[in-house]
Amino acid sequence: MKAATLVLVLMTAACGAWAQATPAGLWKTIDDKTKTERALVRISETGGVFSGRVEKVLAADVEPGARCDKCEDDRKDQPMLGMEILRAVKKGAADNLWDGGTILDAREGKVYKVRLQTTEGGRKLDVRGYIGMPMLGRTQTWLRVE
Repeated sequence: MKAATLVLVLMTAACGAWAQATPAGLWKTIDDKTKTERALVRISETGGVFSGRVEKVLAADVEPGARCDKCEDDRKDQPMLGMEILRAVKKGAADNLWDGGTILDAREGKVYKVRLQTTEGGRKLDVRGYIGMPMLGRTQTWLRVE
C-alpha cells in the first residue's frame, strides 16, 4: 500500500512539473537591457499553437491607454493592453523548445521571429527574438507568475 501511494505521489509531481514546462501561463517580462519589469503576458495554447497577449503593463514609462503608434501591421494604433505580441508559436524539436512564430517589440514597432525555451523546470522562459537565424538576435528571460 505504501509503495502504491509513493508511486501515485511521484506520478502526480512529475505531471505537475511537465505541465509547468510549457510556455502556457502568465509571465512577467523583464527588459534585457534595463532589467526592469515591462508587462505581464499571458501565453495560451489553442490546437498546438501558442499566442501571447499583454495582460498588464508594468513599465513606468508607458502611459495608461498607450497605443502602438510605431506598429506597421494590423496592430497599428491599437492599445498595448490586450495586444497580441506572440503569434503562431509551435512545439519545436526539443522537449522545452517552441518556435516558428513571431514576437512584436511594441516600443519599436518591429516584428521578429521568435524562439521560446523553458528553463529551471518551467519557472523561467527564454524568449529569443531574431532576424534570419536565432544566432542573430537577443534574448529576454521572463519569469513565471502562474
